[in-house]
Amino acid sequence: MTVTGAAAAAAATERWQYLAVLAGCLLVTLPLELVFGARVYRQPRRLVRALAPAVAVFVAWDVVAIDRGHWSYNARYVTGWRLPGALPVEELAFFVAVPTCALLTYEAVKVVLGAARRLAAGSTATRAGGSPTMPRA
Repeated sequence: MTVTGAAAAAAATERWQYLAVLAGCLLVTLPLELVFGARVYRQPRRLVRALAPAVAVFVAWDVVAIDRGHWSYNARYVTGWRLPGALPVEELAFFVAVPTCALLTYEAVKVVLGAARRLAAGSTATRAGGSPTMPRA
């Protein structure tokens, strides 16, 4: 491959970087659903209700900013697919992926902290009540 060919190949893959990063975020947080039982993907209506207000506000904000020339996207790093209002599809994906990852993290932390509290409460109850192998002091 020539230098020009390598540059062309790099340029062809650069346009997928934004979507690749978002996919990576979702992939990295997927174990929070599967291992810790965050229950974000298992409750799609709840997820949509949580995402919809923020997505609506930020999509509108971006469309206005693009229209006024305050905001733009480097064509090198986006696919070129545009939604109404000249919004790159990657930006809509961002407004869905990042809050979804945040919800997965939040719910997984709740699960872990809840388990830790139950474990601590169980060990406190055992110490307070004594056990056959550990008499009360």
